[in-house]
Amino acid sequence: MSTLMVQGTTSDAGKSTLVTALCRWLKRQGVAVVPFKPQNMALNSAVTADGGEIGRAQAVQAQAAGLAPHSDMNPVLLKPNSDTGAQVIIHGRALSSMDAVAYHDYKKVAMNAVLESHQRLAAAYPVVMVEGAGSPAEINLRVGDIANMGFAEAVDCPVILIADIDKGGVFAHLVGTLELLSVSEQARVQGFVINRFRGDIALLQPGLDWLEQRTDKPVLGVLPYLMDFHLEAEDAIDTRQIAKAAETLKVLVPVLPRISNHTDFDPLRLHPQVELTFVGPGQAIPPADLIILPGSKSVRADLAFLREQGWEAAIDKHLRYGGKLLGICGGLQMLGQRIDDPRGLEGAAGSSQGLGLLDFSTVLEPEKQLRNVRGQLRLENAEVSGYEIHAGVSSGPALKAAAVLLDDGRCDGAQSEDGQVLGSYLHGLFESSAACSALLRWAGLREVQAVDYHALRERDIERLADMVEAHLDTDRLRELCGL
Repeated sequence: MSTLMVQGTTSDAGKSTLVTALCRWLKRQGVAVVPFKPQNMALNSAVTADGGEIGRAQAVQAQAAGLAPHSDMNPVLLKPNSDTGAQVIIHGRALSSMDAVAYHDYKKVAMNAVLESHQRLAAAYPVVMVEGAGSPAEINLRVGDIANMGFAEAVDCPVILIADIDKGGVFAHLVGTLELLSVSEQARVQGFVINRFRGDIALLQPGLDWLEQRTDKPVLGVLPYLMDFHLEAEDAIDTRQIAKAAETLKVLVPVLPRISNHTDFDPLRLHPQVELTFVGPGQAIPPADLIILPGSKSVRADLAFLREQGWEAAIDKHLRYGGKLLGICGGLQMLGQRIDDPRGLEGAAGSSQGLGLLDFSTVLEPEKQLRNVRGQLRLENAEVSGYEIHAGVSSGPALKAAAVLLDDGRCDGAQSEDGQVLGSYLHGLFESSAACSALLRWAGLREVQAVDYHALRERDIERLADMVEAHLDTDRLRELCGL
């Protein structure tokens, strides 16, 4: 058994990417490897094979390792529902909502859950590939740390430190991070990886030599900046677009403060016939063919925000002019007549009037619905697969005109009589090629080019493994993995 941990100098330094790359690189060699992230804070999550909930980054890493996602891969998941509080999910199950102070006190209990999961994975796989969170040098978070060096010290594992040169200041990031660690933590760092380098490596070499002399630690490699590369973002919304065809469908997504699972829209962003625009605070909603209301961790608060921005009036105008409107999960709940949160699960207890576009209402219940599902869209009877993550239970006449017929016999979502408004609880609607094409035709695209999103993701995971082979010290990596 061996555990190797990847920590970063900053958020978005490349931790998720490197862990994904190393998982596929090891899988290629026939090594049974499992991804692990002790603590994750993200609103993008996935449903596991054992019916739990983990960060989507770990689900992608599981794909890279050739495994089904499991709740042990991310034993602590924090889903922010305000600037100072989050829902705490332990071993895939929602425990409660806590503010930052309460969670800081809870970390000792959370660490036990982390170590239990790690122990189970370490007993089942020869290599556990661990991703840290943020930076290990956050001084205010070091006491009781379970996400970075606190975990590494507890399980006695080596650490690789990665930094993003594209942000600038890469040597300051690496040296400064190392300086802020304790002596024992510094000794755990077995080498550096520099991410997203563009240009001639010869021009970087003097800096690499200085870094090794200054720290007495090796640079394990420099990863190039990959163009046309896609890996699901853990937090920040990826707005990059590929080259588009002459005829495109204009799709808008309002960015809500607690938008969840915005990775739902990656297949559209990567589709050559879709011009996807995220509309942020203070921005007007321009003319479009399709508006999509996304998932939300705080549906009532986000609905109030939508109204404050003047977007409700813009949606009404969009429908009057014949545009299509799709709601996903929390977005579906907003389409109804009413949203009730009697227990205050997502904020202050109370009720909110919905947009009133479909005749149903939703009550938020403590037991979260977590399912991986398959079925057929009522549109063209297209095959669809996806996952449900929601606390709301919806009921009302509109649900008789379901949007999706599920293989387990249930019906999902609703569609308006005039066909302009459609809603579903299913995340991942656009990942199924047939369902994506049917939805784009419904929204007004005449000739739809089928795109295999899963093949695109698999292609880029393979590219990452190729990058490890070409640019990192694989002999040293095998040693660190205990091989």
